[in-house]
Amino acid sequence: MNAKITTFLNSGLLEKYLLGDTTSVETEMVESFISKYPEVQNTYNTLQYNLEIVSKSNAIEAPTSILNKILDDLDEAPVVKMNPTTRQKLWYKFSVAASVAALIFAGNSYFLHLKNQKLAEENQVVVDEIFDLRSDIDANNKKLDAIMNQFMELNDPNTYKYIMQGNSRAKNLKTVAYINSKEKTSMIDVVSLPQLPKEQCYQIWAELQGKMVSLGILTDADRQLRAIPYTENALGLNITIEPKGGNTTASLDNMVAEIDLQ
Repeated sequence: MNAKITTFLNSGLLEKYLLGDTTSVETEMVESFISKYPEVQNTYNTLQYNLEIVSKSNAIEAPTSILNKILDDLDEAPVVKMNPTTRQKLWYKFSVAASVAALIFAGNSYFLHLKNQKLAEENQVVVDEIFDLRSDIDANNKKLDAIMNQFMELNDPNTYKYIMQGNSRAKNLKTVAYINSKEKTSMIDVVSLPQLPKEQCYQIWAELQGKMVSLGILTDADRQLRAIPYTENALGLNITIEPKGGNTTASLDNMVAEIDLQ
């Protein structure tokens, strides 16, 4: 089934046509699809058949007393001698019966329309849930790939582990750096980080040829393995206490941890 037919069947025009709710333009379109495409013709026949079943299952039988009354009226006056008054009464009764049947059919049609509409809404909910599920699966796959990459990097023979412990300024500070000079990757795992005043933060630096290069700010949220910028030919790593938001120049007087990489 091509996309054009699928789009048409999902538009609801076929159901509207069956219920007599289409405009002249829509009617022309529906009849064109029915005549051109066997799939549409089969779907139309199925809907029509289902409508007949629903109409019959929800039909209201006329009370037996009404039928008997009509038969009694017919017996009382022969058809050949029917006078205008009797004819009018019979036409009135038939009109009432026809109106009741029309109302029943309209009610059943409306009920089927609402049922189809509800089914379409439920289908849309299912589609949305599938889409969300696929998004969750993609996100989880990306997380799993990142974890696998970190695991492979940690187990790489070229990855070296460096433990950084705090000095007297931050005795409980402990971080672990993983550096792979071959793959040119760096990661850090914050094990413990003493709390600082709100106006201060911890910042990690790479010592390179007599200058300090910022590698980012460390927070409590970093208590998991994460990547930091790799610095070629770095001589060491340092952690300092800086003003909130970080600093462009390392405050070496406020250094709390350091390691040599050479």
